[in-house]
Formats: sequence, C-alpha cells, structure tokens
Amino acid sequence: MSTPTPKLIYPAPFPGRGEHIRLLLEESGTTYTEGTIEEFQALKSVDSVGDKRNTPLFAPPFLQYGDLTINQTPNILLFLAQKFNLAGDPSDPHTVCRLNGLVLTALDGFSDEIHGCHHPLGGNFYYEDMKAESLARSKDYVKNRLPLFLGYFQRVLKGEASGEGPWLHAGMFTYADLTLFSCLSGTRHQFPKAFQRAEESGKYDLVFKLYKAVHNRPRIKAYLESERRRKYGNGIYRHYPELDVDPEV
Repeated sequence: MSTPTPKLIYPAPFPGRGEHIRLLLEESGTTYTEGTIEEFQALKSVDSVGDKRNTPLFAPPFLQYGDLTINQTPNILLFLAQKFNLAGDPSDPHTVCRLNGLVLTALDGFSDEIHGCHHPLGGNFYYEDMKAESLARSKDYVKNRLPLFLGYFQRVLKGEASGEGPWLHAGMFTYADLTLFSCLSGTRHQFPKAFQRAEESGKYDLVFKLYKAVHNRPRIKAYLESERRRKYGNGIYRHYPELDVDPEV
C-alpha cells in the first residue's frame, strides 16, 4: 500500500496557521501538496456535512491524508508528527501528551494572544475600528504576557526533562520545537521592538538558542530562504508600527 501524499488546504497568501504545518512537513522532507480555493470553500461551507468517515470541519487549516480529513492546527500537527517521527520517543506512551501540552501553550501565548492584540474585539471587526483597544492590548502583551510565556519556555529548557538541549523534551528534536520556532517567528514580525528587548535581556537565552537552532536546520533554512515561504501580511501576525511598542518605554 502506497503512503498518501498530505494535502494542506489553507489557500492564504500569508503564512497564517498553515505555516506551523508547512514547517513540520518541510522538516520531515515529505512531499506535500496544497489545496485550491475551491476545495477550501467546499470544506468550510455551512452546507457541508462531511462524509461517511469524516465529520464536517469548522475552520482552516484543513489536512487531507488518504481518506482522512481533519482540521484544528494542534490536531493536524499531532497527527503528522507521529506519522513522520517528530513526536519524540515512540517507546514512551506519554511523550506525545507532554509534547502536545508544550505545543498548545506555544499556540496560546504566541499565536492566539498575538492575534488578539490587533483584533481584541473579535474577528468580525476591522482593525481600523478598534485601534485604541488594540494599542492597549498590545502594551499589556509586550509588558506582561510576552515575558510570561518566554519565561515559561525558559523554565522548560532549564528543566531536567528537556535533556541536554537545545530542545524542549528529552534531548530530542520534535514538532514542539518547530511549533515554538514558528510562533516566535511570527511574534518577531509583529513586535520586533519587544522581541529584540527580550533577546538582549539575556533572561531567555535558552529560548533564543532553540530559535536559532531550528532556523539553522538545513531543510528549514532552505525553505525559509525559498520563494515558497509566504511573506507576512493580514494574517495572525501583522506588523502595525503604532502597535510595535517598546515594553521599556
């Protein structure tokens, strides 16, 4: 039986949530395809009821793998990581739960909360209609929330369970490291001043060591330097100069 070719369906011109999945596929050296806008619209349609194997989907990104069709970013990441040997030690039945916890925390702190900085009133509002709220949310994020999450991952990397470094768990490179890198890359784009402050502070040296180690992995580096890597735009991570506040000012 042949191995299915993964199809990522997230036809956005910017990285978005699909980028977390692309990085995993790129690191694994897996050939994958990307779906069309028509496929995307059909799967997200309120008229879709799924099929005899798959439930209807809610929001992208979507992944098709053989007869499996799933959504939810961490769900897709967990599935692919186990398929392509990026889910840690397979002999430890609890490893995937530990890694999934790290991934969910990274997505909470450096993806969902980041999005909330420019859309604090919700996705049905335009940024231009909530600039004051966005500025207040961004100031709080870079002063309080960003250090909180960076500090957590610094503690993870200091802990015995992380191994000898630079990775998050058991001294093994996993999809949790990739996800943290992807989230930090977006955070750096949205809040370059705060990101630079955090790096220069020296408080999170292990976090930034991991960030650089993932960036320099051959397949990741080649992908990031290629034309296939989408440029940031109006997705989760948006750089508005007026929101790029310095946490020390």
